[in-house]
Amino acid sequence: MPKAMTKAMTIIDKIQVTTMPTSAMNANKPAPTRARQPLPMRNNQSGFTLIEIMVVIVILAILAGLVVPKVVGQSDKARVKTTETALATVSNALDMYKVDNSRYPTTAQGLEALTTPPAEAKNYPDGGYIKGGYPTDGWENEMQYVAPGSEGRPYDLFSLGADGQQGGEGQDADLYAQL
Repeated sequence: MPKAMTKAMTIIDKIQVTTMPTSAMNANKPAPTRARQPLPMRNNQSGFTLIEIMVVIVILAILAGLVVPKVVGQSDKARVKTTETALATVSNALDMYKVDNSRYPTTAQGLEALTTPPAEAKNYPDGGYIKGGYPTDGWENEMQYVAPGSEGRPYDLFSLGADGQQGGEGQDADLYAQL
């Protein structure tokens, strides 16, 4: 260690402290020391005030008021879309049945002709035209099949809607396959 005095200036809370070797300290005045001040007393209780809690509840209520109506209507739309998709799937299967057998199934044979071969079926694929049975509508009701259909159509394929009865409006309206 060199005998020369080493100085280092350190700033701690805006107080300059000079560091010297111990021998140099005895010769001069002792270095100033910083007296510790007691920390202010802190209240250990923490939490939310009633007003803060009420503000959060009001904000959540406003958000719920905006979101809930939009979410509630989506399930009904999803059921309608599911039904439309199922009708299109069964309609395509009926068209494939006609290509293989030169005619659509009769009303008596119904949609079961797509999963179980009728006695009159000439060409019938293994597993049927719809694997796993034909789908139900979005409300878990069976689809209705009538052949020949009304207004000159080869068949009518439809769902009775949410109420499961013919007719109705809105969600209860009948949904027909697009031919």
